[in-house]
Amino acid sequence: QVQLVESGGGLVQAGGSLRLSCVASGSIFSINTMGWYRQAPGKQRELVTTITSSGSANYADSVKGRFTISRDNAKNTVYLQMNSLKPEDTAVYYCTYRQLGHDYWGQGTQVTVSS
Repeated sequence: QVQLVESGGGLVQAGGSLRLSCVASGSIFSINTMGWYRQAPGKQRELVTTITSSGSANYADSVKGRFTISRDNAKNTVYLQMNSLKPEDTAVYYCTYRQLGHDYWGQGTQVTVSS
């Protein structure tokens, strides 16, 4: 089992920045993929970004150039730096962890961007 704890959400004005963090603990293997999904009210959960343990990242088109994912493998931690935030970025952001074909989810952290 893997447990994920997210932090860093909050309220920010449009154009501002936030940094989310997610710490993984438990049965951690060296080869894994971590990432972030988000779910806005009334919408389906969508992929934001993922990063492999070797550092390969991919992003949704809606966040390219504004969001940056990074990780510290020694700390089993993934970060999401969000810049130039827009009201449409408002959502609950969920940390994810995938290894050996299993997916794990965090409890989610609210990000609210005011116009």
